[in-house]
Amino acid sequence: MFIATETTADPATIRFLPGRSVTGSGTADFADAESAKRSPLAERLFAIDAVAAVSLGADFITVTKTDEADWRDLKAAVLAAIMEHFVEGKPALLAAAAAESPGEAGEDSEVVAQIKELIETRIAPGVAQSGGKIAFRGFEDGIVLLDIEGPAVGLKDGIANMLQHYVPEVTGVRPYEEYTRLQKAELNTPVALEVRKLLDEQINPGVASHGGHIALIDVKDDTVFIRLEGGCQGCGMADVTLKQGIEQTIRQTVPSITAVLDVTDHAGGSNPYYQPGKGGVSPF
Repeated sequence: MFIATETTADPATIRFLPGRSVTGSGTADFADAESAKRSPLAERLFAIDAVAAVSLGADFITVTKTDEADWRDLKAAVLAAIMEHFVEGKPALLAAAAAESPGEAGEDSEVVAQIKELIETRIAPGVAQSGGKIAFRGFEDGIVLLDIEGPAVGLKDGIANMLQHYVPEVTGVRPYEEYTRLQKAELNTPVALEVRKLLDEQINPGVASHGGHIALIDVKDDTVFIRLEGGCQGCGMADVTLKQGIEQTIRQTVPSITAVLDVTDHAGGSNPYYQPGKGGVSPF
């Protein structure tokens, strides 16, 4: 059995492709070992100490590691666990849990079909022309969950507007890797939730005008860790946007936060709004 792997926008997360059906359809997310009891596969993965979150899709398994772990040490254990699961012939999800995968069952099935058709026939081809890539991953509580790669990050608001125009049940769009990361307990404390609301309602609408997005990576004690994506990654104005805009706004609104750290790989930016050294005007 050969299991392929793919990196994601989040360095802590890797997608594993076993070359066979996992859930069959829909997705299931597990933020801890307790919730994984409804999935023999996720439960086996959580038995590995460094696994922080697991997501199962139609034909893939996404695993997120703890901050302290190194994929060079962890990947072999995850691959072995996945292989052992399939060799034993156990289901990825118990029968009752399979029906609970977001966005695929009951009254949502027609809505999901509409969303998928729009993405496949109208949105994805346009995104591909910009050098980006998107794929449907789920639909939950009005939010369309998408794999979003490359310049497509900066098109998120446009994608949401088109989906909302044709499918009234859609209230927004969120990158799937961000959705799974936000299930972590440390990103659901009162302070973290306040920072999340600030990013969603005030900061990201501003940076979206430059094709960018600010992702919340972690909140530890009095420090917020963020990643600049899309047009903000590698942008010549990134430091100004961070220091004079994002950090200032967060610290003023959430007084318990004293520092905001950027963990972006700016050298890997493929579509910066301003080229380094050329300056420009910050969206703040």
